[in-house]
Amino acid sequence: PRIDMTSLNPQDTFVPGRLQQMSTRIAFFIAGLGIAAWAPLVPYAKARAGLNEGTLGLLLLCLGVGSILAMPLAGILATRFGCRRVATGGTLLICAALPLLATVSSVPALIATLFMFGAGLGTVDSTVNLQAVIVERASGKNMMSGFHGLFSLGGIVGAAGVSALLGLGMSPLGAMLVVVAVLIGALFKCVPHMLPYGSESSGPAFAVPHGIVLFIGGMCFIVFLTEGAALDWSAVFLAQERGIDTAYAGLGYAAFALTMTAGRLMGDRIVRSVGATRIILFGGLLAAAGLFLATFAPSWQLALVGYALVGAGCSNIVPVLYTAVGKQTVMPESIAVPAITTLGYAGILAGPAVIGFVAHASSLSFAFGLMAVLLVAVAIGGKVLKV
Repeated sequence: PRIDMTSLNPQDTFVPGRLQQMSTRIAFFIAGLGIAAWAPLVPYAKARAGLNEGTLGLLLLCLGVGSILAMPLAGILATRFGCRRVATGGTLLICAALPLLATVSSVPALIATLFMFGAGLGTVDSTVNLQAVIVERASGKNMMSGFHGLFSLGGIVGAAGVSALLGLGMSPLGAMLVVVAVLIGALFKCVPHMLPYGSESSGPAFAVPHGIVLFIGGMCFIVFLTEGAALDWSAVFLAQERGIDTAYAGLGYAAFALTMTAGRLMGDRIVRSVGATRIILFGGLLAAAGLFLATFAPSWQLALVGYALVGAGCSNIVPVLYTAVGKQTVMPESIAVPAITTLGYAGILAGPAVIGFVAHASSLSFAFGLMAVLLVAVAIGGKVLKV
């Protein structure tokens, strides 16, 4: 009897291999480059639209709202249309938004463009993490840290590259067109080998995170909360509390980002040697110790060492948690992966606001100390999770 090939799912006849691993790495690079390219544009957009800090803060929320709304939707779409199509659509949204972010000057246009940009970022971020879970599982090896390392590398290339182009006198629009050309080139390289499907398990199109998925999502939220705090508050803390020159206050986040990127690029080997549970346990404790050092050390030099330790400690916790989501059976990964991605992204967005609220009620040092305690809770959670 003949086999009806149309009744077979793509995942039943196709096993991801080296080419799919390569496409996943490039897709993570695209996600990191896309979001980082926007950072150097913020002062230009602020000046062009004549915004004050409060209005700018509200506008930036549109980016976050667009991302958070797009992430669960991306999981649903990936299940129906495949990671390849959804990630391509998200990347094209980013490419359409970046030149607009470099030119539009009215507040309504900025709101619409930031929402579109956020939706593109959220779509790509959610879809590539979903593909990464499937590809890593098919390989039988630890690969998640390396995938996330390419995101961090893309972030460094995007921020440094755009800053360099602007510093050389190129207009914001010119710099964004260069970024778009790089993104399109990377997309052409990875698209043929992206997964044509989006889930290896069946289930409902949407479900509220629960059980182990919610537990993992909470741990991701804390780690991303720390990252958001380092991004937005480390410079303020170093300048305000340690008296470092404002021009050099960004060194705190630079130290954090450098060790996080290096830790992730070496992470797959480290996870294989140490084990996933110890990565969360020791990583959480190292990050907590680093944050305590950064907060309470008397000199800014020691504070920089502290931020470097935070980056090193946090670097491989989230990749290990994504691997754990791929192994759980409580929820299909097409729902679970976007769920923890959304919770993590909410942590980055909430981080600055939470730190600011606590600092206003007490002090910046107390707020960072509280973050360190939460990182200890993540370390304990790793012991409970037993990944």
